[in-house]
Amino acid sequence: MATTVQLSDQSLRQLETLAIHTAHLIQPHGLVVVLQEPDLTISQISANCTGILGRSPEELLGRTLGEVFDSFQIDPIQSRLTAGQISSLNPSKLWARVMGDDFVIFDGVFHRNSDGLLVCELEPAYTSDNLPFLGFYHMANAALNRLRQQANLRDFYDVIVQEVRRMTGFDRVMLYRFDENNHGDVIAEDKRDDIEPYLGLHYPESDIPQPARRLFIHNPIRVIPDVYGVAVPLTPAVNPSTNRAVDLTESILRSAYHCHLTYLKNMGVGASLTISLIKDGHLWGLIACHHQTPKVIPFELRKACEFFGRVVFSNISAQEDTETFDYRVQLAEHEAVLLDKMTTAADFVEGLTNHPDRLLGLTGSQGAAICFGEKLILVGETPDEKAVQYLLQWLENREVQDVFFTSSLSQIYPDAVNFKSVASGLLAIPIARHNFLLWFRPEVLQTVNWGGDPNHAYEATQEDGKIELHPRQSFDLWKEIVRLQSLPWQSVEIQSALALKKAIVNLILRQAEELAQLARNLERSNADLKKFAYIASHDLQEPLNQVSNYVQLLEMRYSEALDEDAKDFIDFAVTGVSLMQTLIDDILTYAKVDTQYAQLTFTDVQEVVDKALANLKQRIEESRAEIEVGSMPAVMADQIQLMQVFQNLIANGIKFAGDKSPKIKIWGDRQEDAWVFAVQDNGIGIDPQFFERIFVIFQRLHTRDEYKGTGMGLAICKKIIEGHQGQIWLESNPGEGSTFYFSIPIGN
Repeated sequence: MATTVQLSDQSLRQLETLAIHTAHLIQPHGLVVVLQEPDLTISQISANCTGILGRSPEELLGRTLGEVFDSFQIDPIQSRLTAGQISSLNPSKLWARVMGDDFVIFDGVFHRNSDGLLVCELEPAYTSDNLPFLGFYHMANAALNRLRQQANLRDFYDVIVQEVRRMTGFDRVMLYRFDENNHGDVIAEDKRDDIEPYLGLHYPESDIPQPARRLFIHNPIRVIPDVYGVAVPLTPAVNPSTNRAVDLTESILRSAYHCHLTYLKNMGVGASLTISLIKDGHLWGLIACHHQTPKVIPFELRKACEFFGRVVFSNISAQEDTETFDYRVQLAEHEAVLLDKMTTAADFVEGLTNHPDRLLGLTGSQGAAICFGEKLILVGETPDEKAVQYLLQWLENREVQDVFFTSSLSQIYPDAVNFKSVASGLLAIPIARHNFLLWFRPEVLQTVNWGGDPNHAYEATQEDGKIELHPRQSFDLWKEIVRLQSLPWQSVEIQSALALKKAIVNLILRQAEELAQLARNLERSNADLKKFAYIASHDLQEPLNQVSNYVQLLEMRYSEALDEDAKDFIDFAVTGVSLMQTLIDDILTYAKVDTQYAQLTFTDVQEVVDKALANLKQRIEESRAEIEVGSMPAVMADQIQLMQVFQNLIANGIKFAGDKSPKIKIWGDRQEDAWVFAVQDNGIGIDPQFFERIFVIFQRLHTRDEYKGTGMGLAICKKIIEGHQGQIWLESNPGEGSTFYFSIPIGN
């Protein structure tokens, strides 16, 4: 007794594949003969040869085809086979004597299977005294003329089924198209008035599984004249030359899988004819013809239908391509505008966000998000910012390469249920690492009319260890409300998104190249300026020294001849020369900070501070400054440059003491990843509004009459510290003194 068993989807597909590809039975209305070349010896023949030819398999096996049919019929066939012209043989009219003087005319079709075996298929020719092929051609041509008059695809579909039904006389003809989920839709139907309509019904993928679809590509025209006919085997079952069953993939007489036959019977079908509609190597759909009783479909009629199907589908494909082209042109316009705006805007993100209609129109979306760098910008109807950030993290974990899209995001990202009203569909393209462009589509509730319950399309039973599939028995209307799905993303929309990605990447690369070139130009300019400053300052030293020497010599030799005004003028000149020399020295020092790389060595900061204080000994004594130095660490630094920083900061503390005796404290503290040093004074202080200004070259807060100097000391300090990968800053208020801080990274 058979018992019902539960199978996983994977087991179901494996069982379907095994059952379909290992079917070796023959439909009973024709003969299959497997021939051994070159003499065309019969090595296998279908067991129904007794009823059709009046001779048993035992009588025919080992004989040549010329012994079954007269040799004058077979000799031309053999010649063409020898010449490699097998396609020109089909069909071949062959006749054989049966039961004495009676004879039967056959349509013979030859092909070689995957093992290279020659297979001959013979069907009784029913059209020799009826309508010839030319008549079928005229029927097909008339149908095509009518099709050309249709303005849109919907009317075109209707005319197709009407004309095929008129040509074939079937009770029902349907145009059946596969959707993006591989389910089938009946998009056109012509039928007898008294039978149930199937138009608009949806059929699950399992009704025509993938193995069967591949066979429909191999056999563009598939016929079952009698669903109830008893299939017959080949005799012997195993081919003597290959020692295995014959591959009948290309056979037109191969019997259908028993589950498919049961499926047709459950639909009340007695005969069927199927015309494959193939686009770019894939099965786009089928023209499915059903008859309630057995029906013979002559070979010529089938060939006319095959011809009609190919020509018709070329028109369908062309019209679909035209509609797709029109939509592609519309999307291309959005792309062109966005590209123009991106190239003229400050950055591409601004170019996109300033034209939201174009950005959304590019993919037919209602919302979008741009994640680039630190920016996350939402456009239109989208999830909130936090939800988008989580979604971006999920996308990064999926390591999306070129594009990601789904019309049912919640099936793979459960959190999407929370924002289904704006983002049940997602199209995402990565621009660079951590950077994405996202488009969203809202949930669209759909009512799908199924031909029977799709959740119980098959039942598996097991008896004596053998598992068999049984299709559903009811094809009554079964309604389903589809939730958590958006409209599907079309191929042209996905391609538009990819085209925008390419444009953005090219734009970023071009801008990066321009910035790199600008940086190189600036680097050269800065190098030239530094070189100029160094050379010019150095060359100015000599003439200034001459001016100073000669002015002082003038004063010494002619002192008695000069009046007081002349002596004052000489003092002004000497003072000016001295100031100029100091300024040149500072410029040289500033230039050297960049032109000479810091020589980082393990440096005892205490020794550096002591040396700076020694250099300032005279100023310290004259000003009676009090200097307090805390414990100092050792760091990786350039000794000379670090000494210059301390010397400049201590000198400033002495210079800007005001009316007070200078008191200066120096210390260093360890922080997480750096040593921070401080030089604190009790001087006149600095207004916080000038904190940035004092580190700029030649910037002074006081006149030279008030405080001497060039205004370059702190600029030199800043450049030295930044060259050590550190920072310099201060805390101060007017009248409260100043504390200057600078850091030296520990890992420097």
